[in-house]
Amino acid sequence: MEIINLVKDDLKKYSNPENIKTVSRFFKTGKGEYGEGDIFLGIKVPDQRKVVSKYYKSISLEEVEFLLKSEIHEFRLCSLLFLEKIFTKKNELKETVVNIYLRNLKFVNNWDLVDTSAHKILGVWFKNRDRSLIYELAASKSLWNNRIAIITTFAFIKENDFKDTLIFAEKFISHEHDLIHKAVGWMLREIGNRDLQVEIEFLNKFYKKMPRVMLRYAIEKFDDFLRKAYLKGKI
Repeated sequence: MEIINLVKDDLKKYSNPENIKTVSRFFKTGKGEYGEGDIFLGIKVPDQRKVVSKYYKSISLEEVEFLLKSEIHEFRLCSLLFLEKIFTKKNELKETVVNIYLRNLKFVNNWDLVDTSAHKILGVWFKNRDRSLIYELAASKSLWNNRIAIITTFAFIKENDFKDTLIFAEKFISHEHDLIHKAVGWMLREIGNRDLQVEIEFLNKFYKKMPRVMLRYAIEKFDDFLRKAYLKGKI
């Protein structure tokens, strides 16, 4: 595990104690909040990417998986950045990376960790494969598995494949957590960026049932007149 120690040492050099309180509040680490107990070092993402670029050719997947199990948030994020980089660069390791990701889902446990990795790894992998596993994640009682499911579909959206996103979007209208509402709204907006009519058809059917934040995210780029009409329920 020699490389992993170098990675940790390099990451710690970028630690900024002044940032710790800010990011801890931002990622809701207080008692009863979704990130309760998570530990931050105050390392910025661009600095983590520098470390990943430096070591991704030499670090082993065993070390990357070990890093993903860390109690330190930035170490887990760095591990996911390693996985995404290796997945992209080394075709022969794609399946291994996916398996590592799937058996460590419990450590992909905050929205930035999900959003950085799910569509770039699972989304790309499952584009032309059976997607029943993604439906299992959507049906899970885990907030993070649910977010992984909807964000994974971003890779499908980029291929103008909207079916799964729309199925999950309808399912998650009744979800209890705003992190899912925001993710769904974001994905609907991405659909609209590619086919506005598809998004509008979905909104016209469901917008009165949608949580407010989901709707706001979905219509963020609409012109002012149309956006206000949806918000006022006058469509």
